[in-house]
Amino acid sequence: MAARPLWKGQIRLSLVSIPVELYSATKTGARISFRQIHEPSGKPVRYQKTVSGIGPVDTDDIVKGYEYEKDKYLLIDPEDVDEIKLETKKTLELVQFVDACEIPPIYFNKPYYLVPTDDLAEDAYRVVRDALRASKMAGLGQVTMRGKEYLVAVRPCGDGLLLETLHYAEEIREAEPLFSDIEDEKADEELLDVATSLIERKTSKFDPEAFKDNYTVALRELISRRTKSKSTKRVETEGDSDRGSGGDNVIDLMAALKKSLEKTEGGKKPSSGRSRKSSPSKSSSASRKKKSA
Repeated sequence: MAARPLWKGQIRLSLVSIPVELYSATKTGARISFRQIHEPSGKPVRYQKTVSGIGPVDTDDIVKGYEYEKDKYLLIDPEDVDEIKLETKKTLELVQFVDACEIPPIYFNKPYYLVPTDDLAEDAYRVVRDALRASKMAGLGQVTMRGKEYLVAVRPCGDGLLLETLHYAEEIREAEPLFSDIEDEKADEELLDVATSLIERKTSKFDPEAFKDNYTVALRELISRRTKSKSTKRVETEGDSDRGSGGDNVIDLMAALKKSLEKTEGGKKPSSGRSRKSSPSKSSSASRKKKSA
């Protein structure tokens, strides 16, 4: 199935605007995920939005709350938040350029692929890509998606452009309080020579294919063994009826339909096929009453 863009807009460089689409550069399905099962009943554990003393609540009744004091919240309607107009919702303007190696690794958050929307946009897209490639620079800007404005860096990646979200300065924790107890003294010369030699001996080009997720591999092997074993406990759920609140809605809908059906029939339940067939004595007596009437 084709990937869906997470954001559509334009990347702007001065007076040049290029229509682009943003796609996630990482895959979540590569790792194994589990679902919690209630062992006594064999049913999946569901998560409902509940309120203490009330129970499950309707999603339409939920608003955003900002805690301005301890246990005191300012209520904000989600629609009011959606109405905030920012140019970065549709436009990513490259406002500054820095050396690609100048950004500390701690600021990088998540990678995305920037792709031109059509053939007409591809020409200008290649110009920006080649200019960044030649200058070895990364373009900085801001983009709004999923209800948050991100600081981003755009740089060449293969034949295209890579966008990486960056942490803002206030999001980075100061390292000094954690490192303050570490003495800033020179290491032993002999030990330093050994460590340096080991680093030089193991130095090579970066090859991500050389590293595997050993935990996931072992987990897949475990699942494979347990699948083949007849002694492994198994449960069978009731399909999608237990995935969220949809199952309760189906039950409620069925009950409502049955009630509607009973009302249309005068509140009487349909009798079985045999009872509908009247006996000869009953039918004859009924016909005599009809004639006398």
